Formats: sequence, C-alpha cells, structure tokens
Amino acid sequence: MPREFQRGHKTRISDLTTGTDLYVGVQISGPGLTFDISCFGLDADERLSDDRYFVFFNQPKTPEESVQLLGAQAGDTESFRVTLDRIPSQIRRLSFTATLDGAGQMSQIAPGYLRIVAGGEEVARYSFDGSEFSTERAVMLGDFYFKDVWRFAAVGQGFDGGLDALLRNFGGEVAEEEAPAAAPQPQSGAAPGFAPPAFGAPAAPAPAPVPQQPPPAAQGFAPAPPVHAAPTIVAPMTPPGGVQVPPPPPAPTAYGQPGQQAPYGQPPQPTYGQPGAPSAPPPPGYGQLQAPQAPTPPPGYGQPTQPPGYGQPTPPPGYGQQPAFGQVPGQQSYGVPQGAPQAGAGVAAALQQFKETPTGQRWTQQTRKLIRVDLGVGGQPVLARQGSMVLYQGKVDFSYKGAGFAGRIVGNATGQEMQLMRCTGQGQVFLAEDSTMLHPIELQGDGICVSAENVLAFDESLQYEVRRIEGHGIPGGALFTMQFTGTGTIVVKTHGTPVVLPVTPTTFADCNAVVAWSAAAQVVVSSQVRMRRNAYPGDTGESVNLQFRAAPGNFIVVQPYEV
Repeated sequence: MPREFQRGHKTRISDLTTGTDLYVGVQISGPGLTFDISCFGLDADERLSDDRYFVFFNQPKTPEESVQLLGAQAGDTESFRVTLDRIPSQIRRLSFTATLDGAGQMSQIAPGYLRIVAGGEEVARYSFDGSEFSTERAVMLGDFYFKDVWRFAAVGQGFDGGLDALLRNFGGEVAEEEAPAAAPQPQSGAAPGFAPPAFGAPAAPAPAPVPQQPPPAAQGFAPAPPVHAAPTIVAPMTPPGGVQVPPPPPAPTAYGQPGQQAPYGQPPQPTYGQPGAPSAPPPPGYGQLQAPQAPTPPPGYGQPTQPPGYGQPTPPPGYGQQPAFGQVPGQQSYGVPQGAPQAGAGVAAALQQFKETPTGQRWTQQTRKLIRVDLGVGGQPVLARQGSMVLYQGKVDFSYKGAGFAGRIVGNATGQEMQLMRCTGQGQVFLAEDSTMLHPIELQGDGICVSAENVLAFDESLQYEVRRIEGHGIPGGALFTMQFTGTGTIVVKTHGTPVVLPVTPTTFADCNAVVAWSAAAQVVVSSQVRMRRNAYPGDTGESVNLQFRAAPGNFIVVQPYEV
C-alpha cells in the first residue's frame, strides 16, 4: 500500500524506497480545462539559476537526463522519470507544478493526485481536489528537496497568476508576448516535444499536436537552445537564406519596439555596425518611404512626434510637444506626469526587490526581520507573541492563549512568562517584532532551550516547559529558560546577527547575551568572584557567566547584544 500524504507532510525518500530511479505521475483534470505540467530544478536559494533545468513540453529533459518528461501513461495526465543520483550538486530542489492553459480556476478541478513509483510499486501518493483551492491558476503539487538527504514534501500551494507567477517566483524571466505571425512553425522532421525517453513503462499514446498559439507563459520563457529536442517557440531562429539574426542591440531597432525581431519570413533589415550594413548610420525611419522635409526645427519645438523607438532614438520627455503657455521650450513641467507608462514601469522595477517570496512551505522567511506562516499548510495552529502580527491574508482568527493559573504562577516566579496568541484558519500571517532578526528553527524530535524573551512564534504541536539552570543566582533572577521539544518550527529573534559555537569543556557565555543552546547541553552558573581581586574598587561586569558542558555536536547561540 502506498503511503498517503496530506498537504504539508514531509519525509525522507529513503523511508519510502531504497531506489534512486523514480517515476513521478500527476493526474489532474477538470471539465473543459487544459493543464501544463512542469518541473522546476532550483538551486539552494530556490531560484531557477539555470533555465536548462526547467522541464516542460518544449524542453523534455535536463542536460544529463536526470529529469525526463515521459508524457501521459498508466492513467497519469503527465509523468516524469527522476534519477536522484544523477542530479547535479547545484540543483537542490525539484518542484512539480501544474498550470491552467486557458480559462478556469483550480477550484474547478476533479480529485487528482501526485504519486511516486519505485521499482514498479507505488510508494507514496498525495491526493488533492478543487476544495483546497479557489481562484488559483497554478499550483505547486510536490517537491523533492535535498536537506542532508533527498526528501519529499506534499506542497499544494497555489498562485493566482498562473505560469508567469511561478516563473517570476522562481527567478525566471518572462519575455514580452509576440504577435502570432512572428511565431515560427516547427521544422519538419524535428522530434516532437512530448517524445518520452525509454523508461520500461507502457508506450504513451500519441499526444495531440501542439497548438499554433502556445500559452503566453510558454512563449515568454526561452530555455537555452542546445537543450531543445524541438525548436523553442520564442528562441532566435535562423531565417531563410542562412543569415543568423544577431541579438538585438541596446539601441532601438527599426521595427517599432526596442529589442523586437523582424517577423519570420521577411528579410532582416541591416543594422549599423553589422556585416552587410551601410558604412554610415541609417537615417531615421530607415526602410520607410520618407516625404521631403523642411530643415529640422529646434528639438521639441513644433516637430511632429513619432513613437519612441520608431526608427530613431527615444526622445526625452516632452520632445515634439508644444510648450505650455509661458514655458521656455525644452523646460520640464514639474508637477505634471511625464510619460505615464515609463513611470509605471519605474515603480514596478523599484518595488520588485521587495515582492513577496512564496515557496509553498509552512514557514517562509520574507526578509531577515519578517517571516510568513501559511496556516493552510499542515493544518496546525500557530502560537505567536501578542502584537507581533503585521499583516495577514485570508480567513485568520486570532484568539488569546492563556497559560492557566499554574502557568501564570510559574511564569511570574521564573521570569519565563510568554504572552501568546493563537492563530488559526486558512491564510498567511506575517510576523515581526521591534525590527529584530528572525531565525526559523525546525525541530525533528530533538530539543532546544531558548529564553522566553527570544521566542517570537512556534507551532502549537511543540511541547514546552520551564527548565531550571543549575548553580548559584544570576543578577536579575534569570535562573530559568524555556525548553522546546517535538516536531515543528520555532522562530527565534535576536538583536543583530548571531553566532553559533560548538560546546567545549571551556565554553562560557554571558548570561545576558546567550540566546539558545541545544537541550542536551548541561548548563551551570560560573562565578569568578575572588576576594583578593574584588578587594579593590571597580568591577569588570563579567563576574557571573554560564558554563556549558556537553558531548560533541552540541551548540550555543550568542547575539551581539546584552539584554
């Protein structure tokens, strides 16, 4: 029997199978819906740094064939062959996605699944249906990711923007959509894009021919030409006559838009500085009939305006327009918008670096000081410090989390009282506090000790209790700490960038600067009070420290700040 997964569940692939040659099948359908199923090969930063590892209908395999697109077979809408031991070291995650081609929403899909088959036996299955989605047009179904070993995660994270949103999320570039006449037809005799390599599975039925008008997202993504089994639709093509069209220069071309190629089937116009070009720069509007013109008037003063980039360099703002009454020709009118499209593009470009970075995981670090938790992944509530929410999306409920009478007594007595709120529902919550740096730490059955002052949020599935530090008193009464154990994530906050040090028999730390340490470490209070040394006036301020003792492999975390 295959192991059933729910959204947010993770496991080591070695717990499912000992093999590394895996079959991944995706079954997704809906009335009147068409889907494109792809695989993104991402680096350690979860970015598509090498577009040769975007496996889709027009690029059916990676260079070393570690990921291959097999086509529809055995009841699956699409299938892949993944050979884990052949994946290069720079690829740390494989994300399997499904996007809608045409109208529709993911809420309309019928029950489907993503399954893993090893040695002819199905070992894992993640089932989903339309009730898990709403207006999304793309969804990340599951991931293979490397974290000391290869693991599998059932993701189920949707995007409203479709394949374009996925490409931008993973760092891919989406080119401008070209006119249908500029899209060349596949050459005769080329291998079809869906042709699956041999895998030992039943032969796939002949797929439907590729439509002449591919989805806009597929048009906009142009993988590296040497990897294509068939010509990419928007890749630079060689026109009749064998003349290779050079890449568009930085300056606008004579076709009306910067960087736009000549329509396929028409001879390219010569460009200045290229072989076969005239020895002198072509006049404005080269290749067009020009009527006799009078001597050129002063720039921007009564001259008819041509579209920017139409056979001439882009004019400055206001060029070719009559100046306003009382305005000197060529002077900019402050307070009046100049070039609305360019201004809009500038705003988008300026804010691009601050965009949200969804990854489909339950906890996602947006910046070093802001973190997002997806309550729909895993279905477990989150406990967070009261007032730490800065933004939320979806249907989220915030309720008071009381510690009870006994908890309040213990918290007041030990100084480890946490004022918490419970976050439940379906949506995303963004958390931050006092511009401190945030560090999500995933526990997998182990434990960590953290001062309550340094805890921002954690999964409700974690168990926590107050732990006493052995030894004599510490100034301020900080004799206790919080110990977290179980399986889940805890978010620790620090003032500045922390440092993690291994525990040795001679490891000492200032009790006001230490943030956390491994639960297996033994901690005692070390006092350096000496009668002879303290007989003189003055104090170093370092008379009481924490001494750590543990076996190799334990650690402490210290921040460059004293509470």
